[in-house]
Amino acid sequence: MAKISYYTEEGLNRLKAELVELKTKGRTAIARQIAEARDKGDLSENAEYDAAKDAQGLHELKIAKLGEVLSNARVLDESTIDISQVSILSKVKIKNTKSGAEMLYTLVSEEEADLKAGRISVNSPIGKGLLGKKVGDTTEIKVPAGMLEFQVLDIAR
Repeated sequence: MAKISYYTEEGLNRLKAELVELKTKGRTAIARQIAEARDKGDLSENAEYDAAKDAQGLHELKIAKLGEVLSNARVLDESTIDISQVSILSKVKIKNTKSGAEMLYTLVSEEEADLKAGRISVNSPIGKGLLGKKVGDTTEIKVPAGMLEFQVLDIAR
């Protein structure tokens, strides 16, 4: 059974654009590399040709995987998100109870995660630990640095 993934409309459009790019410009570039290598003579001893064919195989695999991801992708309507508890596409303001540091994160799918932009995956340790929590809840989350305790301060769309 294929895994359904949820995306923002922007994230889904970005994946579609990447697939189009791979199918058009990417395939053209690989074909050019193969043609150049083929022009250099004997294919049985041509390392460039073998490398270009390997690159073609990896490129086609990437296209197939991205196609599968897109076939199982669903767009989430942000206006229907329940903000009474943390869920995907929630903007969550949390406070580290030990250091007092406050952070604002948006929980997104794994493919859309970008820590610098404040977008964390729902599959990350912090994302998993926050799912289902309500404002005022405190949760302990195991991260690579050890156990951290966070309090949910606010949930928004």
